Amino acid sequence: MFGSQVPSVTAAEVPDGAYLLDVREQDEWDAGHAPGAHHLPMQEIPVRIEEVPADGDVIVVCRVGGRSSQVVNYLLNNGWDNVRNLTGGMKAWEAASRPMVTDDGNPARVI
Repeated sequence: MFGSQVPSVTAAEVPDGAYLLDVREQDEWDAGHAPGAHHLPMQEIPVRIEEVPADGDVIVVCRVGGRSSQVVNYLLNNGWDNVRNLTGGMKAWEAASRPMVTDDGNPARVI
């Protein structure tokens, strides 16, 4: 149903050891991401869905939470029951002073 609430967590509530699934585009990922996050752009989810763990905590993140919310809904509708949306996305992650890295050593930022 449109407007239904998806399971979610805040940046401060992300449990240690959670599988952080970053569904942003490559340029957004390259600019900065959470250490240990797994990059799987939103548009690739349908063909790479088997890469998403079916057990353990899976937290889905994008820039501000819209795309990741759609991915959580998609995964829930396809049998995953262990997925939650990161409320506020990487903008909230950054605002909560959670760690961020880049693969090229440049200062991390959210774009």
